[in-house]
Amino acid sequence: MRGLPARCRGLLRALGLRWKIAVLLAAGCSLVAVTIGVLIHEARVRQVADAARKGATEQLIRVRQVYELTGRLDYDKVGEADARIDCPEVPPELREAALDGRRTTYLDLSGPDPAVWAARPVGGGHVLSVHRSLAGDRAELEELDARLLASGTGVVALAAVGGVLMASRLSKDLRTAAETARRISAGDLDARIGPSGAPGSRDEVAELSSAVDTMAASLQRRLEAEQRFTADVAHELRTPLTGLHTAAELLPAGRPTELVRDRVAALRTLTEDLLEVARLDGNREEARMEAQPLGPLVVSIVRRSGVAAEVSGAEVSGAEAPGEGAGEGGGGGTGEGGAWVRTDARRLERILTNLLVNARRHGKGQVAVAVSGTSVTVRDQGPGFPGTLLREGPRRFMTGAAERGQGTGLGLTIAFGQAQVIGAGVRLWNPAAGGAAATVTLPQA
Repeated sequence: MRGLPARCRGLLRALGLRWKIAVLLAAGCSLVAVTIGVLIHEARVRQVADAARKGATEQLIRVRQVYELTGRLDYDKVGEADARIDCPEVPPELREAALDGRRTTYLDLSGPDPAVWAARPVGGGHVLSVHRSLAGDRAELEELDARLLASGTGVVALAAVGGVLMASRLSKDLRTAAETARRISAGDLDARIGPSGAPGSRDEVAELSSAVDTMAASLQRRLEAEQRFTADVAHELRTPLTGLHTAAELLPAGRPTELVRDRVAALRTLTEDLLEVARLDGNREEARMEAQPLGPLVVSIVRRSGVAAEVSGAEVSGAEAPGEGAGEGGGGGTGEGGAWVRTDARRLERILTNLLVNARRHGKGQVAVAVSGTSVTVRDQGPGFPGTLLREGPRRFMTGAAERGQGTGLGLTIAFGQAQVIGAGVRLWNPAAGGAAATVTLPQA
């Protein structure tokens, strides 16, 4: 019994908002209908009982008058009732009351033979009784209960349907607000809920929609201001950095000159990264998608990256271009590394190079690159990605953890941004054997 309410609560929580409203409204209407039905039933029962007792008493008076005048029972004065002297079927409590000199009645509507009795004492210690069947009255009560049940069921059904219809609009508005919030969270800052409900309405849903739209507009303005600031700073730094780079090249050879050139190069790289992030934030990047054999492409990218990495799974034996004997759909080639993908080779190189540099800078041991189907995994033997990075994704100017080294945090940000441009997916994870791994999954050609 204790578990039943918990199960009901669990079932109610699993329902949608409109069904919760419908269930609660139907339950409320059911309670009202039952209460009204019980009140009507009890009132009718009291009415029937009073009428039956009154009729039996009047008949008893008429029968007694005739009996005292004539010494016999006049059944014509009784009608449908059964009048007797010392009837053995008289209820014991009614008989005792009559022998005590009281005129009283006895009513039974719940037994197999519903009836009303009236009795009083007559001369010689005898009991005069009148008995009347109430089968017709009980049938009338049962018919009344059936009508009340049918009416209550209809009211509850109409209330449930009305609740569903009433809650459908509310549920639709709330789902629209939730979907818009998800689109904003995914980066669509132009998404808005717009006006909901009737024109001029200021209900809670309309206030929620207005608040979400206001929040989205404020967030969009702040992000656009941040993007403009990033792009402006990067552009403004380009000119002095070019002059600084030229001046550094004119310095005499030596250790101080090497340090200056190294820092100037790092600053130029940071500036170019900031410009690239600004372009990605502004959705100004357009990919040139082409079908490419993934294995050879990965091998050439790793070679040009300057990172010493062990490549596996990129061997191609008899790879075929899409549509050339590749079977129905022309979706791939042969050999372990012979899958064909649709991608922008320059942007894929940017993604993999950033992942390789990140693995070399923050990891330990040999960097490994594995090609499998349309996926490429870059793995190091370092301490692994921190939990915050795995949960929330990369954040610019944050490397996640001190043990993963120093950096600007822009490498992973750029990798994720470029992956979005070419329709690829990037997954960061920590293998059970240790280290950190990043898997890039490309669309198949």
